[in-house]
Amino acid sequence: MLQTSARLLRLLSLFQAQRYWSGADLSARLRVTARTLRRDVDRLRSLGYPVHSTAGVAGGYQLGAGATLPPLLLDDDEAVAVAVGLRTSASGSVSGIEEASVRALLKLEQVLPSRLRRRVSALHAFIVPLNREGPTVDLQILSSIAGSCRDHLCLLFRYRGRDGTPSERRVEPHRLVHTGRWYLVAWDLVRDDWRSFRVDRIQSALSTGKRFTPRKAPEGGYAAYVGRAVTYAGVVYQARVTFHAPAEAIARWIPPSAGNVNAVDERTCQFRTGSQSLESLSIYLALTGVDFEVHEPPELIDYMRALADRFHRGLPKHDA
Repeated sequence: MLQTSARLLRLLSLFQAQRYWSGADLSARLRVTARTLRRDVDRLRSLGYPVHSTAGVAGGYQLGAGATLPPLLLDDDEAVAVAVGLRTSASGSVSGIEEASVRALLKLEQVLPSRLRRRVSALHAFIVPLNREGPTVDLQILSSIAGSCRDHLCLLFRYRGRDGTPSERRVEPHRLVHTGRWYLVAWDLVRDDWRSFRVDRIQSALSTGKRFTPRKAPEGGYAAYVGRAVTYAGVVYQARVTFHAPAEAIARWIPPSAGNVNAVDERTCQFRTGSQSLESLSIYLALTGVDFEVHEPPELIDYMRALADRFHRGLPKHDA
């Protein structure tokens, strides 16, 4: 059994990793009785940590917000990850976070053991960031959205579309997805469907205080949904194709950013993608080296039929 001081540090670490714990789970993690756990919780409270508890069979404990920030307990890998993340965010796509990231990084590096400082320095020296030019997101808006996702609170915000048209949106926020740009995946309460929103186009996101029950994620998950939305955004032609090959084989050739691959059976799969050009779509499909059947759009079918006739006319003519 851990000594009392080590056990208190372990208990505090568990609270920082998860907001709420049942008493039974904490006792099992610490390998102590429920009575010892109550004493340890009382010791944390005497040190100024606001630990809230609920009684009953399903009772548990939760670390609340205090007047001061409690010590942050990190293992070696976590400390390196935080340091690298802070260096990255100091020049990232979230406005208002750069100076705070630098201050936090300085504080962290002052207390890092030398072995970890060397790891952080090596990672920083040999990682070359890709400089992106584009809009940044407001830190306060990003934090507000993340908090509403966490607490399952509906959001109300003004949104600027691709053409600059403003609209007011009421949504159930589920996830933030980062692809180089920040996107919110949410259930639009007016349109009664999933929607993705670029966070840099969201203005003054406010929680309505109304809670919602999380829905099942859209097909393929949140990241795949954003990938499809980005792929199809503003495209002229959206194609649906059946490949006569297993989905796993096609997925190795086609990246998620190019479209969505779904298995039909063990030997065939369906592929959805989009493009501004019928020529580009035709070339892309031909280069897969797999037999396929185009279902839509009709313009692509007509274009590829004319292209096939042109290829046929270009072949050598043989006398019968």
